[in-house]
Amino acid sequence: MATTTYKPRLADKYTAEVVPALMKKFGYTSIMQAPKLLKICLNRGVNGAVSDKKLVDVAVEELTTISGQKAVATMSKKDISNFKLRKNMPIGARVTLRGVKMYEFLDRFVSVSLPRVRDFKGVNDKAFDGRGNYTLGITEQIIFPEIDIDKVNRITGMDITFVTSAHTNEEAYELLKELGMPFKNVKKDNQ
Repeated sequence: MATTTYKPRLADKYTAEVVPALMKKFGYTSIMQAPKLLKICLNRGVNGAVSDKKLVDVAVEELTTISGQKAVATMSKKDISNFKLRKNMPIGARVTLRGVKMYEFLDRFVSVSLPRVRDFKGVNDKAFDGRGNYTLGITEQIIFPEIDIDKVNRITGMDITFVTSAHTNEEAYELLKELGMPFKNVKKDNQ
């Protein structure tokens, strides 16, 4: 009995279209040289978590709903008396996506969530860190269709980091652009 394994649409697109395009643009001799998306990290700090512990639980629940994978609470690393913060207090939530869930999240994010952003003109193309990683800030969690707007009591944002195996910003930019990330200023090939 043959079992078929599920492969996300973007994973197929990566092997069929993105790798050949990157090889042509950068002159790679092997498909293993082409950069790939390694993981997507969703991170959210919770304002007021010191006084109200339920806010962290809500953040964990929302990140779990958005990503399809169980999120964990992030803990403070040290005491800060001015903020009434003690070591190992929950102050945020995070989740790291890899493999099938990573491609599924990216597909939903680019095709459904980003177009729901108010006055959306594309994402900033200057948020690369020099090592091939791209970080994007989302100001409202209600752009995700998984979030029920009636149950939301606070509008909060999150950071989404796309970690790639690219060595330069240009390689990471081309990889994310080929995967469908709508950048604001699409660079011309002849520049």
